Amino acid sequence: MAGPNATTTAADTSGFARQRRGGGTSEFVPVRTAVVEELSDTSEEEEAAVNDDRNKVGGEKKNEEDAQEKDSRPRARRPSARERVADDDDYSPWVDVLRVLSFLVVASCALSYLVSGGESFTWGMQDPPRYLQLRWWQAQLRGPIYLTPEELAQYDGRDPQKPIYLAINGSIFDVSANRRTYGPGGSYRFFAGADASRAYVTGCFAEDRTADLRGAEAAFLPLDDPAADARYPAAELARLRRRERADARERVREALAHWVQFFERNPKYPKVGYVRRDPAWLDAEPRRPLCDAAQKARRPRPPPAAAAEGEGDVEGKGRS
Repeated sequence: MAGPNATTTAADTSGFARQRRGGGTSEFVPVRTAVVEELSDTSEEEEAAVNDDRNKVGGEKKNEEDAQEKDSRPRARRPSARERVADDDDYSPWVDVLRVLSFLVVASCALSYLVSGGESFTWGMQDPPRYLQLRWWQAQLRGPIYLTPEELAQYDGRDPQKPIYLAINGSIFDVSANRRTYGPGGSYRFFAGADASRAYVTGCFAEDRTADLRGAEAAFLPLDDPAADARYPAAELARLRRRERADARERVREALAHWVQFFERNPKYPKVGYVRRDPAWLDAEPRRPLCDAAQKARRPRPPPAAAAEGEGDVEGKGRS
């Protein structure tokens, strides 16, 4: 019967190595390194197993503590069906409606103040911007209109169901916002229903209700004075007349541009279209003489000395 000693002997024998010495005898030498390594490996595995068991036990205890703490917390009571119905009955949507309306009123007042430049809180502007006018939006959606002079004449204000149109330099403007001035009996009724570009230059509202500007520069030309003109050398007089005519045409252009810009920049008078004419319409029109009022406003040409003084005064003012 083998006991513990037998196992130890076998293990001890396996750990020895035979070594022959000088006398021919042999003895066993223990190999201690292998035994130490085997014992060391075994102890590390046992220590790791023990640590795993401890971690498992600690994790189970932690889970049990968390579960007990969760169970100990007070749970929120869910409202019953009767309580939920009572809460729904107490809710009134009119409170939210009142809030929305109040916000819209305040926002509208603030926007009106900003758009009007501090003029009004309630959109009560005397001259609102074009984008706040219904006629302007209608014109934008409809696009520009094209009317012949005969069609344009139907919008002179005598028909209260139609807007009042006037034209200048071929552009049509809606002046219905000022019927008292441009309608029948108004001081500017002559401009309604026509392109009266010439009248804007000469000032003859009733006589010059036409777009023909030929000869309109005569309103800014001096009258010929034989006595004064005889004092000019012929070449100088010819140069003076050419310069006078060029200046007069420039004044016609400036006068017409002034009124065109007046209507284009005025928010009350939106531009709605253009006058449609035949390309050769001027050839069929007789040349108009200068109206009486413009003719009477002309002054004779000054003599050479006065003309030189006048030019000197103009140059002096320019330098100053």
